[in-house]
Amino acid sequence: MSSIRELDRPAVKGAKRRANELPLRVYSSIVLGALALAATWIGGTVFALFWLVAAIGVAWEWARLTSLRPMWLVAGVIYAGIFLVSMLLLRDDSVLGFVALIWLFALVWTADVFAFFAGRAIGGPKLAPQISPNKTWAGAIVGTIAGITAGAIVLIAAGLSLRPAHLIIMFIVVIAAQLGDLVESAIKRRFGVKDSSQLIPGHGGLMDRCDSLFAAAAVALAIGLMGTGASLPAESLLLW
Repeated sequence: MSSIRELDRPAVKGAKRRANELPLRVYSSIVLGALALAATWIGGTVFALFWLVAAIGVAWEWARLTSLRPMWLVAGVIYAGIFLVSMLLLRDDSVLGFVALIWLFALVWTADVFAFFAGRAIGGPKLAPQISPNKTWAGAIVGTIAGITAGAIVLIAAGLSLRPAHLIIMFIVVIAAQLGDLVESAIKRRFGVKDSSQLIPGHGGLMDRCDSLFAAAAVALAIGLMGTGASLPAESLLLW
């Protein structure tokens, strides 16, 4: 019995630590979300500088995480660069670009929040235990449904007609966001660290907060650029 209790101690400590971090996660998320929304609303130079700082922070954390290994360093610069370009091209300082970013935030943030709480509440089979032990299939499924619902609400609120193509795109983008999270977890596991840094209270680093958004933005931009008959990626992405 004592050996069983000894084995249970790390899990109990981990659960207590996550519970203690929850208020910090909530407060940090509110502050970061408000800043991102404000920068998106203002647009222009403010928006560009906001995400430039975020991209530089991600690149710095990547370099620190990978101990400045040359090939990994190049990959980190490319990673941060794609993230910055994706955000700038999607926003494009148009009204529809603003809608596209709010839609993207709704998809990613809602999916992330619901996946976190549903995973803890429901439990069940793990999604990728070798990469991220805390993620579950239940959380991924609930997060996907919630993210698509939030994205649909944004489109309808913006006066756009909800089409089947929107549902397909939103499903792809939400799945991309979840895969982005897993990829970042795999990189951290590869280098034996839990968080990319301690920059954000309760969350870790910018990489930890931007991994899902990076993948979602990159895929959304790719879909927008593949569209025809539209001058801006946001138009191809949202107008069907």
